[in-house]
Amino acid sequence: MPIIANLEALTPAVLDVMAQTRDPRLREIMESLVRHLHGFVRETGLTEEEFRAATGVLNRMGQQTTDSHNEFVLMAGSLGVSSLVCLQNNGEGGSTETTQSLLGPFWRLNHPETGQGATIVRSDTPGPAMFAEFAFVDAAGQPVEGLEVDVWHASPVGLYENQDAGQAPYNLRGKFHTGADGRVRFRSVRPVGYPIPTDTTVGQLLEAQDRHPMRPAHVHVLAFKKGFKTLISQIYVDDTEWLTSDVQFGVTEALIGTLERHEGAHPEAGEIGPWFSLEHRFVLQEGEAKLPVPPIK
Repeated sequence: MPIIANLEALTPAVLDVMAQTRDPRLREIMESLVRHLHGFVRETGLTEEEFRAATGVLNRMGQQTTDSHNEFVLMAGSLGVSSLVCLQNNGEGGSTETTQSLLGPFWRLNHPETGQGATIVRSDTPGPAMFAEFAFVDAAGQPVEGLEVDVWHASPVGLYENQDAGQAPYNLRGKFHTGADGRVRFRSVRPVGYPIPTDTTVGQLLEAQDRHPMRPAHVHVLAFKKGFKTLISQIYVDDTEWLTSDVQFGVTEALIGTLERHEGAHPEAGEIGPWFSLEHRFVLQEGEAKLPVPPIK
């Protein structure tokens, strides 16, 4: 590598070093990263003070990531990167609808095994009852039997159980298995929209941009079976605020579920006051079944 003569000589010199990377995919990524990162610095005229501030932000984000909170995943969603990666890798390269979506920062391993139709409410969780039914089909529209399905969502106070010492472990989480009909049924409470954490770096960014921190009400789904690409999804209820201004840019038409209010007795639970039903249909694609690395413990 030659001695750097001037500004214009720097980027080509770095690219020459990146070109020595043996792994072809890593080489492609690193060369593109250098071109775009150097281009960003040049385009914005980044100052030394701004550079030092930026490295400080990254340091704080690492310090703010814990067993129960992943600041980098939260930031990726708030910048639209998570949705971009998802859409680019599904729906025929983003050209068609997909029921794939964001994993989010709160998926955990080892959801409790839960029977069909059983409740995922595991501690005192006030709120209207919700009965959900999700159908899972393959690309030809046939039910997928033997799927392992995790479901989870935030409580009516807007917190996942790992964020809230007042909730029992794995409250509003469950693991189900589909039968021949390819369906999962469970009882919970109606989900609500909630703010993402605002006391960390992401919250500071939102405040600086005059953005709200709200997510529309949704239920998470992860479906796993050998022979299929692991389905990671979020279903947004159609009767909720912030559908068109989700702070994580996650809402697409294919992910909006039908939430219906019912006044009469539930056919199985009886008289429980007003209750809600949530239904949705998911399409799985053939592929390699791989579980993601959990963003939290």
